[in-house]
This record gives sequence, C-alpha cells and structure tokens, in this order.
Amino acid sequence: MKLVHGGDWAGYRAEFGRDALDFSANVSPLGLPHGVAAAISAALPTADRYPDPLCRELRAALAAAEGVPIEHILCGSGAADLIFRLVLAVQPRRALLPAPTFAEYAAALDMVGCTVDRFLLDEANDFAVAEDFVQAVTEETDMVFLCQPNNPTGQVTPPALVERLISRCADCGAVLVVDECFLDFLPDRDALTAERFLNDAPNLVILKAFTKLYAMAGVRLGYALCSDTALLAGMQAAGQPWAVSGLAQAAGLAALQECAYAEEVRALIEAERPRLAAGLRALGLYVIEGRANYLLFRAPADFGEKLRQHGAVVRSCGNYPGLDDGWYRTAVRTAEENTKLLAIMKEVLA
Repeated sequence: MKLVHGGDWAGYRAEFGRDALDFSANVSPLGLPHGVAAAISAALPTADRYPDPLCRELRAALAAAEGVPIEHILCGSGAADLIFRLVLAVQPRRALLPAPTFAEYAAALDMVGCTVDRFLLDEANDFAVAEDFVQAVTEETDMVFLCQPNNPTGQVTPPALVERLISRCADCGAVLVVDECFLDFLPDRDALTAERFLNDAPNLVILKAFTKLYAMAGVRLGYALCSDTALLAGMQAAGQPWAVSGLAQAAGLAALQECAYAEEVRALIEAERPRLAAGLRALGLYVIEGRANYLLFRAPADFGEKLRQHGAVVRSCGNYPGLDDGWYRTAVRTAEENTKLLAIMKEVLA
C-alpha cells in the first residue's frame, strides 16, 4: 500500500531495520510535553469508560482559550477526522482547492463524488494565494479549502485577502474551510487567524489541531470552530459518536496549560527556519521562502530515495497536484538535527 503522507517511521523501520532521521512529518521537534504525558498516564484508570462524546470539559477549556462560545466548537480525532465529517455533512457537489495543498481535502471530497476544481498556484510567485483565487469562486462552488499557512509551501495568505475570500464565498453560497493547524507556530498568529470573522460569517469553518504544536500526532486530537451550530451538529452526526478518546481529551486539557512549551517551540522554529533554509541554499537547492515549521525545496528527482539510503527522510512532494518529482518538503527541527540533515544532504549531493 502506497501512503500519501510523510511520517511513516514504521515503514522505514520495516525496510531498513532501524529508525531514520525523520524530517517528513511537521510536528514539534521538542517531543510530547511532560505535562501532557503525565495527564495521559493519570487518565489511564478511566480507560475502561466510554469517553465523553461531547468533550464537554475540553470544549469549555477551548472556549476560554479561543474566546469563542462553547457551542461554536466541535472536537474530533485530529483535523483529518473533521475534514471528512464536514464533507459528509455538507455533501458538496463542486469544490475549489489551491494546488498544491494538503491531500486530505481532495480525498474527502472524492469520497462523496464531489467535482474538485484545482486552482494552480504560480511558482513564479512562490505558490502564494492571490486575488485570482478569490475570483475563481463561482455560484457553482459549494466548498472552498484554504490551508493557512499552506502545506507544503508554507505561504501565509494575508488576512485582508482571507476576508475577501470569506465574503466571496458567502455571496456564492459556499462554505469556506480555513485550516489553521500550522498557524500556531507563528509568533504573529493572533494577527493572522480568521477567528475574528467567525461571528459574522456562518459559512466559515476553522480547523485547528493539537497534533503539530504539541507533538501529539499519535494522540489524534483536533477541533473545528464555526458559528453555524447546525453545521457543527451535522458534522457531529457524520461519524461515530466517540470520536475523541478519554486519553486524548485529558491530553488536550493538559496541552492548553503548556504555554511555556509552546513559546519555546515558536522561538526554536523562528530561529532554525532561516538557518536551515540558508543551509539548503548553500547546497545549491532552490527553497521557497515560507513561514511554517517546514520548507519546500527543489532537488534532483532521485534525491529523496538517495537520502533514504543514507538514513534520512524528507517528504517527497511529487504526489501533490501542481508539483512534480523534483519538489520536497522538510520539517524544521532542532539545531542539532538540522545540522545532521544538512551534512547527509551534502554527502548525497556530492
């Protein structure tokens, strides 16, 4: 079975009998926060109970943290779960996606037989979303996805453009999904989030997750924000009732208290992103100037496989519509790990 995403540590271990230096998944390089690990351990005695299907305590904590009513929050088993629930609830007939972007949007849309219109982003503009994407929304469009920052380019769409996109989608009767799962890595996240538009835009759904910032990819926990409570109810009904385990709910509550950890991660990424980008360019690679905890770069088409043989893994982006086999994405990790990766890359490119 060919996997769509990075982070397949088990596949590498099965093939090579060891673990790789894995830069293919974009999660916090600092590992699971100690407070979250302790909360999961403390919750183990409750594992014999069904979890709260409404995630009441977690949603109350999220409401306080996000400054939104608890009724405007739905929790799920990661953002991917919520993407599929949303598509199942809305049953869109035609959707608009930028290309390249995260694969699960199209996967969910394909599942319900939706026609997917892909708007090819311009490499000459570093794959930035621009005004022409807003104008591509038509009366036939039922749903639009915007990844903020975009995966795999790391490009951030300016709030003024997001606001125009919200308005355009409302005029055309389309649901706009803004995926902010990587936005919390940015120091200016509060200025960039679309949350300020929620109350006046019932057609807006914002997706967030604990997966990336808190290194909780194996825990599976995300949430959706939307002022259309009927839509959230439809999403709740579109999947199994116990979407979030009791251990994941405990982990989420603990993660919301890890403010110092989150600031440490942001500072690390802010310092290491330009250093890693400069190192890649020094090797003769073309790098897109993104702002996320990952970088998109161009290399020889066989670069990824050669790197695997040398014990390191980055994300091949040849399966992203809008990119070819010469594009790769690397996570930004600790200074030590980034230095090791650059050394291996230098050896491969020699």
